[in-house]
Amino acid sequence: MLKVLLSNDDGIHADGIQILMHALNNIAELYVVAPLRERSTTGHSLTLTDPLRTVEIRKNVWGCSGFPADCVFMGLGHLAREVQFDVVVSGINRGANLGQDVYYSGTVAAAREGAFHRVPAIAISSVLDNLGHEEEIHYAAAAHFLKKFLTLGGHKFCPQFGVVNVNVPNLPLEQIQGVKLSRLGFRRYNDAIEERTDARQRPYYWIGGKYQGPVCDEGTDCMAIERKQISVSLLNLLDHSNFDRTGMETFVNQFIMG
Repeated sequence: MLKVLLSNDDGIHADGIQILMHALNNIAELYVVAPLRERSTTGHSLTLTDPLRTVEIRKNVWGCSGFPADCVFMGLGHLAREVQFDVVVSGINRGANLGQDVYYSGTVAAAREGAFHRVPAIAISSVLDNLGHEEEIHYAAAAHFLKKFLTLGGHKFCPQFGVVNVNVPNLPLEQIQGVKLSRLGFRRYNDAIEERTDARQRPYYWIGGKYQGPVCDEGTDCMAIERKQISVSLLNLLDHSNFDRTGMETFVNQFIMG
């Protein structure tokens, strides 16, 4: 049975990770270390100046006071250090991790920390662009894909020091139009900074411009999502010239969602 370390950035109690735990439970021995509270868009932060605390929620499931990368570091280096993991999985994230957003993403950072420890690493996200609005989230489609991906051995094609970044359209499974190996695209934001005034008439600010849509160049993750395809991107962490994509490309081209 596969040994999987599971984390996320939405928090240990988030729907995405709970659904993924349920989906993988019968194919994998799961160890879960995830933040005790939401840590979205925290990038690859590590807690070096404060202590980390963990809470054992149940057997092999821990909440951690730190960031997503802290969680994976703790899982591999302490909480489950005796386990030889087959793969680190981060997700299912509530929202897209496409284009340049991967550099802000706590979800991708958790997977990247696994890759730094030479463990195959996968980040998986459900693509939502209206995070502040009521919208049905089809986590089941992403969970189905990942379960099949692991069952067929897709994690074995993860290049060393690489992250497999998966984005799944927020659609019912039957509406998804296949799987595409893609490269990073670009997502446009208006970069607005909103200024407000507190009760003492002092200014404060909210950072975060509104999403204005993707640049849909051919072959990019953004284009795959526009075509209702699952995007699988390989993120090369150390820019090695021998970064081998051929195994994953062959695997993805043969993948059938059913």
